[in-house]
Amino acid sequence: MTVHWCGTGLSTVPGLRRLLQSDTPVTVWNRTMSKAQEAVGDLTEDIRSFSLEDLAAALHPGDVVVSMLPGDWHVPLAERALAAGAHFVSSSYISPEMRSLNDQAAEKGLCFVNEVGLDPGIDHLMAHWLIADYRADSGFDAGNTVSFTSYCGGVPKEPNAFRYKFSWAPVGVLKALRSPSRSIRHFTELEVAHPWEALSRYDAPLPTPESFEVYPNRDSLPFMDDYGFDPDWQVKDFVRGTLRLNGWADAWADIFSVAPQASDAKLQDIADRLLAENAYAEGEPDRVVMCVALKAERDGRPVYHKTYVMDAWGDARGSAMARLVSHPVSWAVEAVLARAVAPGVTAAPSDPKLVNRWLDEVQTLAQHMMVVDHLA
Repeated sequence: MTVHWCGTGLSTVPGLRRLLQSDTPVTVWNRTMSKAQEAVGDLTEDIRSFSLEDLAAALHPGDVVVSMLPGDWHVPLAERALAAGAHFVSSSYISPEMRSLNDQAAEKGLCFVNEVGLDPGIDHLMAHWLIADYRADSGFDAGNTVSFTSYCGGVPKEPNAFRYKFSWAPVGVLKALRSPSRSIRHFTELEVAHPWEALSRYDAPLPTPESFEVYPNRDSLPFMDDYGFDPDWQVKDFVRGTLRLNGWADAWADIFSVAPQASDAKLQDIADRLLAENAYAEGEPDRVVMCVALKAERDGRPVYHKTYVMDAWGDARGSAMARLVSHPVSWAVEAVLARAVAPGVTAAPSDPKLVNRWLDEVQTLAQHMMVVDHLA
């Protein structure tokens, strides 16, 4: 059994190094050998130049393929894993194409685990914890009105004029500005074409309270089922979204006016300029803030209201974003090898034992993490 870890980009290295320092056999694949050697060459000599064909030839039944490559690679890698009788892990959202592999993977007893990074990933764990805690609470009642919000953002530890900094090429961030979103606000389904059209303020219950700008992203609604919301619950709000520093919308106003209509070439030009002007300096700390909240009300009075809060920043261990994305991937690999995950295409685990174990591990990665009980 071998773990084939594909990709050694900036958000991948801490989790990879963790696996390499364990007893798990790991082969590292990367398109640029020198970058992989720089990242983990002190821990392994088994570093290979990535190609789909070479990887497929190296796979054996029971191996695990980890894709930390750009999203376009996930399904091709998962298909090669399927053909070889190997498992698959990625931190990315489950695409329709990935989901279509579910039956074949399940029939073969293979685990194709996705959405096990930061967001998606740690946010799912917090959501599962809150739902389980709410169901066990004396305030639980199927007739309650329920509100759920989940916000996460990577922001500079030391704010800049642009209210954002980039660790790598920002084309993905710019393309996300073109994406519509769907959520529930005040019992009504809300669809917006661009994030800034649904911008609002969020007061985060951090040790020193802090407000942020937030907006919904992607389609939040399918996650109600994923998180175990009963179909007959009265849902007042359900939003999964992105968190930004105050002043972000004003600082990005010129980008908003151009990005929706820009060609890919124009978007690349903008991305290159933004990276040159707003990149993290060597050793400069980044910051990740995550707040996942569940509130239940009966007759207009709150009977349950808790927020899972995390605040992490770069330190001697390196980037907060990198460790929070890649460590959960390494935990997922270990869970697959331990047969702790069900076969088929799945997201971050909902099993209470894994949820609690992983959240305990997250505690060691973040400088601040706690559950805030707003009714205590």
